[in-house]
Amino acid sequence: MREIALHMADIAENSLAAGAARIKLSVMIDRAADRLITAVEDNGRGMDADTLYRCTDPFMTTRTARRVGLGIALFKLSAEQSGGSFTIRSEQGRGTRAEAAYIISGIDRAPLGSIADTMAALIAANPETDFTLEYAADGKAFAFATDTIPYNDRTPAFAAAAKKEIQQRIDEINGGAEPI
Repeated sequence: MREIALHMADIAENSLAAGAARIKLSVMIDRAADRLITAVEDNGRGMDADTLYRCTDPFMTTRTARRVGLGIALFKLSAEQSGGSFTIRSEQGRGTRAEAAYIISGIDRAPLGSIADTMAALIAANPETDFTLEYAADGKAFAFATDTIPYNDRTPAFAAAAKKEIQQRIDEINGGAEPI
């Protein structure tokens, strides 16, 4: 995938397939430390120890339609190619957290991409799921959550308004800094 935000969307889709009712996307940018940390966390069914151990193998999948599962493996690879790292924790019945840490100046780091577009697409396609975005950059932060919005109000128009608000807040926090 060409953008980190798309990796995050792919992992969120895994969360939905695992029955998650709540999904949190996190982005933390620390330009002084040359770090970008992204995470996707859910309250889905989680993985047993064997599945967790094998989940970064691109030829391991729990799907039956296609026997290759590249999402987690590619998310991990994208972080490692930048000189960063990847961790995943999961507990059956409690959920999963996948975290990718990137070196911002890493020559092979993919661009972050549009977190606002990713959130809007997830919200529009899954109005019954509660989504949270936690975004921080260089000591400034904001959070956006859908859990206070009634499900029947989570329309495509709401998703478009959410996208606009999220992008506006990202722009304010980054204060004109070059996109990463």
